[in-house]
Amino acid sequence: MRGRTGIVLALAAGLALAGCSEDWGVDQHGRPVAAEQLEGQWLVINYWAEWCSPCRSEIPQLNALAEQLQGRGVRVVGVNFDGLQGGELARASEALGIRFGVLAQDPAERLKLPPGEVLPVTYIVDAQGRLRERLLGEQNAVGLAARLQTLRGGGS
Repeated sequence: MRGRTGIVLALAAGLALAGCSEDWGVDQHGRPVAAEQLEGQWLVINYWAEWCSPCRSEIPQLNALAEQLQGRGVRVVGVNFDGLQGGELARASEALGIRFGVLAQDPAERLKLPPGEVLPVTYIVDAQGRLRERLLGEQNAVGLAARLQTLRGGGS
C-alpha cells in the first residue's frame, strides 16, 4: 500500500509542478527570478542602455518608484537593450546605480511586447500579463505612479 501512496503523491506533485509557469531566467546578479516573483504583479518594464543619456537620467526615478511601490503589487524591472549578460550586465547595472531587478533574459516575447524603436521605452503590464501602456522617452516616478493608479482603477 505504501508504494501506491508514494506513486500517487509523486504524480500529484508532478501535475502541480506542470501547472507552474516557467521562471524568468536570472537577474543582473545571477540570481534566479522565479515565476511567482513577477507573475500576478503589475510590471513596469524599462529598457535601458549605458550609451543612452535619457536612460541614465531616469534610473534614479525608477529606483524611487521601485521603493515607493514595494509590497503594493507592482514591480519595476529593467532590461538591457544591448542584451548584456553575466558580468557585463552586473557591471553596467552597478555603473548606472540600478537598485531594482534587471532581467538577463528579455521578456518581450513572453509578454508579447512590441519592439522598442527608441530608448528609453517603458512598458506597463497588468497582473494578468497584458500590455497596458508603452511609454516612449524619459519617465519620472511621479508620472509613472499616476499612470499606474489610473490604469489600476484608482488603486495604489
